[in-house]
Amino acid sequence: MPFEGDDRQYSPTRLPGWLQEVNGPDRIQPKQYTRTQLAALSPRELLVHNDGREVWHANIGPIATPQLMTLHQSLAEIVESNRQDGDKTKPAALVDAYAGLGKSTAVRDYGRAYYRKQIALRGETTSDGHRRVPVIYIALSGNTRIRGLNAAICRFYGLPTSGDADTLAERAVDAVLSLKTSVFIIDDVHFLAGSQGNTTQMANQLKFLSNVFPVTLIYVGVGVQQRGILREGLSPREMLLAQFGRRTTPLSLRPFQIEDETGREEWHTLLKTIERRLVLADKYPGMLADDLSDYLFARSTGHFASLMALINRGCLRAIRSGAERLDAELMDQVRNDAAAEDARLDLVAALKAGLLTSRPATAARSPRKQRSA
Repeated sequence: MPFEGDDRQYSPTRLPGWLQEVNGPDRIQPKQYTRTQLAALSPRELLVHNDGREVWHANIGPIATPQLMTLHQSLAEIVESNRQDGDKTKPAALVDAYAGLGKSTAVRDYGRAYYRKQIALRGETTSDGHRRVPVIYIALSGNTRIRGLNAAICRFYGLPTSGDADTLAERAVDAVLSLKTSVFIIDDVHFLAGSQGNTTQMANQLKFLSNVFPVTLIYVGVGVQQRGILREGLSPREMLLAQFGRRTTPLSLRPFQIEDETGREEWHTLLKTIERRLVLADKYPGMLADDLSDYLFARSTGHFASLMALINRGCLRAIRSGAERLDAELMDQVRNDAAAEDARLDLVAALKAGLLTSRPATAARSPRKQRSA
């Protein structure tokens, strides 16, 4: 019989894909086998087991870090207090943070939970018999203009994308009202900003969205505030930007840091959480949180996406090479993203010199474990 595995190919920027993300079952962690048990598997059983481990390691998370929990609480405060009638503009949220911190995943995770909550409360269909779609998710691309943004909303709903910007907006508004959508998540919103003129155009379009659509808008982007979108205008005449700033609450997602004990404890807890989810025959308590703590911080510079990419690739190498554990020698063979690699040198020097440590004072100083290959 064919074996499809647990790969889930979908685009959350389309309604069918978003529904799969919202309603899809949680993955089940593969069984933890010893080396003896692995050796007892038939060749096909081993292939199936390893395939399951590989897809599992590629999809660990979201993890309820303090950063994620704080962001979810702030989003809930904004979204779930926005019960204003349709004639009133609902305040928006802007999640603006460095790339690679997991902000898109964190915001979608909140959107997924809110979607499920609304369906549990109000039912899957509206009183008019339409599917209820409480939250939509769209991601912008480079050089997006007003028409392109409206087309992205229509494309999510599966509506035609022909016509000018106003026609697309009317079409999208009808869908929002019919399907009872109450939240828009608009990712990569920085693609609407650029030069001074484009920043004004961006504020104009986002103000239009807040006026036309009776929804809470959650924008996600990189460096949006630095481009002036929340400032009190770029000139005395540009009051539009000031209006947008008054209607939008900026939020962020901070990287992990090890400059103080609180930061070190958060990092230690994260590594212990990830460690419990790894499915390697020779993993052991402290493999990440003790023996690789400084190493992983230097390689990821405290950025969640860089850390997870590094661990995922390391686990793949550990499975395929037969190492069945992570250590510095194996991880040195794993390539990571360019930004993390460029930033690691200063951190490595500081950690080796004892000027920094990623391990909290409360962490047990267990000796390095020795495991046979």
